Amino acid sequence: MEYDFEGPWLPTARGPLSAAVGAYLLGKGPLPGAGDAAAAQAYGDDLQLALYQCYELHYRGFAGVSPGLEWDPGLLRTRAALEQRFLSALRADTQVHDSVRDAVGALLVEPVDGYGVSHFLRDEGELWHLREYAAQRSLYHLKEADPHAWVLPRLWGRPKAAMAAVEFDEYGGGRPDRVHARLFAGLMADLGLDTTYGAHLDAASAECLVTVNMMSLFGLHRALRGALVGHFAAVEITSSPGSRRLAEAMRRTGAGPAAEHFYDEHVEADAVHEQIVRHEVIDGLLEQEPHLAADVAFGIDATGYVEDRFGARLLADWRAGRSSLRTPLPDQSHETSETSHIS
Repeated sequence: MEYDFEGPWLPTARGPLSAAVGAYLLGKGPLPGAGDAAAAQAYGDDLQLALYQCYELHYRGFAGVSPGLEWDPGLLRTRAALEQRFLSALRADTQVHDSVRDAVGALLVEPVDGYGVSHFLRDEGELWHLREYAAQRSLYHLKEADPHAWVLPRLWGRPKAAMAAVEFDEYGGGRPDRVHARLFAGLMADLGLDTTYGAHLDAASAECLVTVNMMSLFGLHRALRGALVGHFAAVEITSSPGSRRLAEAMRRTGAGPAAEHFYDEHVEADAVHEQIVRHEVIDGLLEQEPHLAADVAFGIDATGYVEDRFGARLLADWRAGRSSLRTPLPDQSHETSETSHIS
């Protein structure tokens, strides 16, 4: 498998905001103004890609972009304007439960007639659906635990110890071959996908970028530590049943042993993580900082909101017989009734 430690290339712009940010990163133009960010569609391709470019400087960066730009004052001001537009929309559009207990309780109930992406992939998905799903999810899974790790210095005592224990598992328990991001790269290789970090950024939909950007938004701001814990809880609590369905989809389609193993691993591990997150991370945090309860509930429910948007986009495209990607995968082995879907 190929691993690029110097960062991926900058993505193709999707509008004036992302074009200006990309040009600035290369020293070829000015940044967009705060008014441009305020006027942009909060969940649209242009704003989300611009924000993704800003955030990626805190991960591996981009090839040809100076690492010193990570804390560039002008770029941080632009990022703040993009974040304000994004966070305001999330707060306005997310229906938040009255309490953390109610928000967690909703996650624990698996509807008898549940339907979503994992159900579709388990019951009728084809290999091309799995390839598209994995390509888009790679933007998260190849950095899987990293956005959550930022909350560790903002916690102390009981919730910090519990959060670190779960993160230790995500990073392979000290074994590099067991790091979950590496296991996902194995899944991608089984599906014939490029495993290079960031390789599928141009193909990913705006709805996909929203799910990844929200994690970075919550992780990079100490004021949003409660929302980050809520997001983490939502991921861990819902992971085990969803992973079981996805493991079945991998087996049914003959995706490959590494593809099966990634989700089998999450069925077992996340069933344990769920208990730790609920009883040690959340309860421990709220015991110390009860004023963060509303933020924890917001983080849980905002996660459900953006994941539902992403799922609806995938299913709408697949049901119509078209690709969910902006650009086709190299050597893609399926044919759809329409060409690649461009937003």
